[in-house]
Amino acid sequence: MSVLPSASPTAPAPEAPAAGPPHSPEAEPLLLEPPLLEPLLLEIEGMKCAGCVRAVERRLLEQPGVSQASVNLLTRTAWVELNPALAAVTPDQRSQPLEQALAGMGFTARPRACESQIPSLRERHQRRSWWQLWRQLVVALVLLLVSGLGHFGLVAPTLWQGPGGVVFTAEWFHALVATVALFGPGRPILVKGARSAMAGLPSMDTLVGLGVGSGYLASLVGLLWPQTGWPCFFNEPVMLLAFVLLGRFLEERARFRTGRALEQLAELQPDTASLLVGDGPPRQVRVGGVRPGDRLRLLPGDRVPVDGLVLEGESAVDVSALTGEPLPLQAGSGTALAAGSLNLEAPLVLEVQRSGSDSAVARIIRMVEQAQSRKAPIQGLTDRVAGRFTYVVLGLAMATFLFWWLWGTALWPHVLHLHHHDAGHTGHGLLGVSADTPFSLALQLAIAVLVVACPCALGLATPTVMTVSAGQAARSGLLFRGGDVIEMAARLQTVLFDKTGTLTVGRPMVTGVEPLPAVTVDQLLQVAASLEASTRHPLAHALLQEATAHQLPLLDTSGCNTVAGAGVTGTVDRQPCRVGRLSWVAPDADAHWQSRQAALEADGASVLAVAQAGRLLGLVAVQDAPRPEAADVLARLRQLGFGLGLLSGDRRLPVQQLGAALGLHPHELAWELLPEDKLERIEALRAAGPVAMVGDGINDAPGLAAADLGIAVGTGTQIAQDSADLVVMGDRLEGIVQALGLARRTMAKVRQNLVWAFGYNLVLLPIAAGVLLPGYGLLLSPPLAALLMALSSITVVLNALLLRRA
Repeated sequence: MSVLPSASPTAPAPEAPAAGPPHSPEAEPLLLEPPLLEPLLLEIEGMKCAGCVRAVERRLLEQPGVSQASVNLLTRTAWVELNPALAAVTPDQRSQPLEQALAGMGFTARPRACESQIPSLRERHQRRSWWQLWRQLVVALVLLLVSGLGHFGLVAPTLWQGPGGVVFTAEWFHALVATVALFGPGRPILVKGARSAMAGLPSMDTLVGLGVGSGYLASLVGLLWPQTGWPCFFNEPVMLLAFVLLGRFLEERARFRTGRALEQLAELQPDTASLLVGDGPPRQVRVGGVRPGDRLRLLPGDRVPVDGLVLEGESAVDVSALTGEPLPLQAGSGTALAAGSLNLEAPLVLEVQRSGSDSAVARIIRMVEQAQSRKAPIQGLTDRVAGRFTYVVLGLAMATFLFWWLWGTALWPHVLHLHHHDAGHTGHGLLGVSADTPFSLALQLAIAVLVVACPCALGLATPTVMTVSAGQAARSGLLFRGGDVIEMAARLQTVLFDKTGTLTVGRPMVTGVEPLPAVTVDQLLQVAASLEASTRHPLAHALLQEATAHQLPLLDTSGCNTVAGAGVTGTVDRQPCRVGRLSWVAPDADAHWQSRQAALEADGASVLAVAQAGRLLGLVAVQDAPRPEAADVLARLRQLGFGLGLLSGDRRLPVQQLGAALGLHPHELAWELLPEDKLERIEALRAAGPVAMVGDGINDAPGLAAADLGIAVGTGTQIAQDSADLVVMGDRLEGIVQALGLARRTMAKVRQNLVWAFGYNLVLLPIAAGVLLPGYGLLLSPPLAALLMALSSITVVLNALLLRRA
């Protein structure tokens, strides 16, 4: 099946040089227009389930000026797109009405100023609320222990003897323990659940609060008015709260692990830098205090605190944390280093180019945060389902209560005595339901339905995986712009490539040197590079780079002159020399050298002849060579089932030669294309399935934006990266294979989590409602339901963490 329409040679476009400076961005003003919407990132506290997510999104979208809102339960952030009219005010002023709107629902919101300096390690640690969660959990577990000891005494009276046993087994004591539990560690759940219910948007806290509150109130009625015959089971509210808080604590720990990759990225930027002031010793200053133009001292073992340019020194620098490059970079004077890189060998002096908030690490973190906030389409669908799921559970709990109270026990009277042997004379049970009346059985089953339902698992199924995936990708130098991008990457069918700078190195390089038998390679290169050093010939850089690689000093030159269309002439080491076309340099060259020139040009190279003192020294082939890894990357993509294609503005012969060298089929090649021609090819291919475009230049930006997935390599222009959905940091194509493979594994994990979350509720909700009680005597007690509810949320988070092993 043909991947690309046949390239038409009938209307050739102007030839694009294989390696030349990109045209000015001003030539395409449309690409530089500001975005239509101004994004704002809010941190929101108090969300516990997908119902909360849906409620927050609805409330945000109701506010004036909000065009789009995307809420992430896992990171507890909201990515809000605002109208441009609000861009002139500060983030605090923009967010104030949004904060007030959410405060009425019981959610605390504050803006995360993306422009500000990255928080220091100490500040990041202070922002964690582990102490509050741990304190609530400890209090609840202590109360559970006290309550449990008393109930063991009810079941086995011989365990407690004396006056202390009377207190531990007294109903008033268990009522006191339950009251402390509800209005102590359980108070935030009750308050938030009530606020959500009054706002017409019930949440998981509403379900838990109803379950705990109804059990407590029914037991209180049975204690204060024994004539009603209502049983007392104060232990169940205590156990419910303990298990719910335990589950949330474990879930919070798992959530922290999912966001650990982002924390590790932030930790790449040191808190302090060694500032050089005059001739004095270096002074330690906060990274936020350095400004462009300052000089910093970097010792071996130090991380680069900000983006800077090496002024003095030479050293090996590890850039793997940012780009995934396994080999260290050899940095010297003039080398640009990104914040987060690790100096390995020798001291360096840097000139600051960008401050901390504009550094590479800061930009990566902002992109990852945006990626975690932008939802995948499948997540939006799940959130809508989970948002309505709470109403379904409330209806099912009410139906369960009415059925078993009015009809169930009349149809199956024996169910009242199935678990009676687990109870003491007061109606207390341990982890099983004990009921002597239809009302008590109906109430306990309804509580189990309220508690076992878990929109938390539904709400966490997708964002946990997306957060882990985006973090893992960032650590490998792969920057997805959102969950929707990851989902699209998993659905791709065709991957198209630009030629120059993407599949090729992007600059001319010496690919062959053929000297005369009496001339060495070094002699030939030294003469050619010395003569070309004083010219602006397009191929001069390639000769100078090759001479530097061979450690050849340049010879004295004079009288250099460029002859248009022919080459360069001048005096090298007091002898006349020429570098250029063979027919001009050595008109009387024999057939052997003419045939060698033809053979090298047939391979796509530009051939330079070198002569000194009227004698031909040999030939030098210069070519924009394919990337060393390009053929392997294309082969791996083909093995994964992707269709491939090459879209280029270059001439037909170089494109066909490159395609043959990389294993591309003739029908997968297109040449002499203008940017608008690339758009037409992309649109034609999209009819057969999602298409990705890989590029790095300004002329690639329209194609990157038009494709279903635009992929920019990190060495490309800024406008190409801004137009892309996926940015591969570093000078490597292998990242494309990594990114697409990670996207497929990510969506597989999402599907696994959704199957588990939906399956859990489909199986356990009927059991909690008592479907198996008449025939098999099986049911879920409220405490056991709370434990299972917590485990369901933890399961989806832990399953997402398995991505880190891949």
